[in-house]
Amino acid sequence: MTRSLAFPAWMSPSGASFLLFALVVPAFAAEKPPLTPDQPAPLVTQSRVSVTIEFGLPALAADIERDIPRRLATIDEQINCVHRRVLGFRVNANCDIWGYVERTGPVSLYGRGDRVMGAVPISGAVEGQGANRFTRRIHGETEASAVVEAEGRPTLRRDWSLELNFSDGFRWSEAPYLHVLGRDIPLAKYVEPRIRAQLVRVRARALAAARALDLHDKAATAWQHAFEPIKLADDPEIWLQVTPQSAAFAGVRANREVLEGSLELSGNAETFVGHAPPAAPPTPLAPLGTDVAAPGTFDIILPVHIGYDAIRAKILDGIAAAPEGETTIRDVEIYPSSGKIVVGLRVAKTSDTDANAGEWVYLSATPQVEADGQTLMLPDLAAVSEAASNIGAELGNTQFVDLIKQQAVVNVQAAYQRLIDTANQRLTRPLKKGFRMEGHLDSAKLDKILLLPDGIAIALRASGELKIVYGL
Repeated sequence: MTRSLAFPAWMSPSGASFLLFALVVPAFAAEKPPLTPDQPAPLVTQSRVSVTIEFGLPALAADIERDIPRRLATIDEQINCVHRRVLGFRVNANCDIWGYVERTGPVSLYGRGDRVMGAVPISGAVEGQGANRFTRRIHGETEASAVVEAEGRPTLRRDWSLELNFSDGFRWSEAPYLHVLGRDIPLAKYVEPRIRAQLVRVRARALAAARALDLHDKAATAWQHAFEPIKLADDPEIWLQVTPQSAAFAGVRANREVLEGSLELSGNAETFVGHAPPAAPPTPLAPLGTDVAAPGTFDIILPVHIGYDAIRAKILDGIAAAPEGETTIRDVEIYPSSGKIVVGLRVAKTSDTDANAGEWVYLSATPQVEADGQTLMLPDLAAVSEAASNIGAELGNTQFVDLIKQQAVVNVQAAYQRLIDTANQRLTRPLKKGFRMEGHLDSAKLDKILLLPDGIAIALRASGELKIVYGL
């Protein structure tokens, strides 16, 4: 609705403006939005912590090797070594064979994806000779080498014991043959049973070494560490409290040096601002749940705070740079009201020398934040009443509200990056009993906006990974 006022002929234009201002301002003052900030809300999100328990494969290999003797087998057999015609006569002769098979190098373990590979080099020497006085001149000897190989796929049992499901075998670099009277006699069938018997022993030793790792004790200690609060920032103080509720196995991985078992601890991650969180007594380690393919992303809520004074200062800077007319803005106030930001402007005659002169005009807007959570804007800023919509005309600047919108843009990228950097520094730290924490947040998106009494809290959902590591 447009209001038309007729002024007496004796009234000057400036007098008419003054009367219009006097009539409109009280209406503005009567429509001040109430101060109603949002209630502080808990900054809680479901999150996951990866517990990585690492063991050095060389140390595990050395533990297995201690129970494997140097000499793996001794050979002492009598075999039928000759069965052929010689100069028209059929010759059947037995031979005595003797020899040994020895381990010629250390046990080696290395990882390949979700498998653990093991190898032991062996070699052997065998001699054969005729077994009676007619065949004693028959003689042969040979040497051969092989690599005993084992391949295991580690799994975590429900009782938290690590099971190495081994399959094993060996491959000859050159199979053993005894050369007698031009005949090659294969000796593998006499040698291999002894080697296979030793493989059973190696497998049992490897399983015992894996069970001795005691993953349950390591996981229980990591579970206790997860309850410890972490101070993420100092000014203001920001604390993180993780409360794990469940545990799941997330597989075993290995590389050339490390066997790595991963657990996923799921629970709540709560952020506290301004004070340390209340003590959260640790609970017993939860039963091992259903396996998961890999630990999930670690998420926490990090609040970036923008004081209302920061918005006020930007608006005052814009007003100061604008041309001055017959009326001017003497003061600005910013406060929250029912989910909106209120911009109060104290409007006075430029010629009025009283520092406290003027009446208040009120605009309001719903704050918005860009998707990356780094820029705050008031895009729908508008007068709270139809009467207040005349503020641009009163100030002689029809683009005045747009000017306020442009000035009320606050970039919080620097504050956000400082918070992320500080949090990353605090999330990587040593723990007790050989454990350490490794954390890194690498992205964030807007979670919610809170209009608190002292400023705007932009709650960002920061994502990355958080690991509790034991071992190397």
